[in-house]
Amino acid sequence: MGIIKEKFGTMKTGEEIHLYTLKNGNGMEAKITNFGAAVVNLMVPDKDGVFADVVLGFDKAEDYFSNPSFFGVTIGPNANRIGGAAFTLNGEEYHLPVNDGPNNLHSDMDGGYQKGLWKAEVDGDSLKLMIEGRDGDLGFPGNKKITMTYTLTDDNELKLKYHASSDKETLINLTNHTYFNLAGHDSGSIEGQFLQLHAAHFTPVLPGAIPTGEIAPVTGTPLDFTEKKQIGKEIGADYEQLKLVQGYDHNFVIDGADGTMREAAEAEDVESGRKMKVFTNLPGMQFYAGNCIVEQSGKGGVQYGPRTGFCLETHYFPDNIHHSGFPQAVFGPGKDFEAETIYQFV
Repeated sequence: MGIIKEKFGTMKTGEEIHLYTLKNGNGMEAKITNFGAAVVNLMVPDKDGVFADVVLGFDKAEDYFSNPSFFGVTIGPNANRIGGAAFTLNGEEYHLPVNDGPNNLHSDMDGGYQKGLWKAEVDGDSLKLMIEGRDGDLGFPGNKKITMTYTLTDDNELKLKYHASSDKETLINLTNHTYFNLAGHDSGSIEGQFLQLHAAHFTPVLPGAIPTGEIAPVTGTPLDFTEKKQIGKEIGADYEQLKLVQGYDHNFVIDGADGTMREAAEAEDVESGRKMKVFTNLPGMQFYAGNCIVEQSGKGGVQYGPRTGFCLETHYFPDNIHHSGFPQAVFGPGKDFEAETIYQFV
């Protein structure tokens, strides 16, 4: 359908920030900015063919400079948490920004890829975004080259493809942090929407949301989404794992994950009839119910707050470098990071 490019804002250094509009043959539309490789808008039809924007975000690029809840952005080089904000690799210790209690969250609040200006290239019906990380940036070893490709297909799929290489072994664990509200970004709470996770296990956490290293069954707990249920049904249950993170903010172990594409989740807003399926070749997915979304003004002046959007962030498990039983997100010469995630609207 072709990709439309327009100015979206200006960096503090004077460089222009752009917004790219992808359209498919069914009227769906995705708007992506090269600042933070963020999903800004996603127009999806309901059961009557009425379109609504189903992702949280901002109308101006400059509002993404702060973006305390990470709306829409691509996180890197390492998503989620690293305990103690340090890790050892090949006998060398690396120290990261301490930005979440004693731990590291999303690499860096101001210097991660989510706050970078990516180089953009239109490749047919796809948008290719590229950024580089230098050896030692944010504490991570290796000169890194990262490519993120967005494609909107006529099957109503928003495809996200990641590729990253490094000249040294390092941690690379990229994810996208889009918040969805299938009733529309301006519709308030997501607690009445339904979710099913193809995940019979999760990784329990300690205070600070750092995994214990255990892979535990969800059976008999409020984290059991193996059958479709409302997000809010048990979110306030008297259950320690929920209390530690004020609701759902846990990594789920995708059933049968083996590096091939498989369905990981399905979400639904019954009233509008919008359904979203998530497919990925990654081993884990963070389901975050938006418990701690900062009260703020978003697109069109809409007030966002806790639980007005949810995230389904596909990735390697949090803090995997400290848990040998977890799949390891260590990449470098001869082993590139390659991943794909699809959000399909049906």
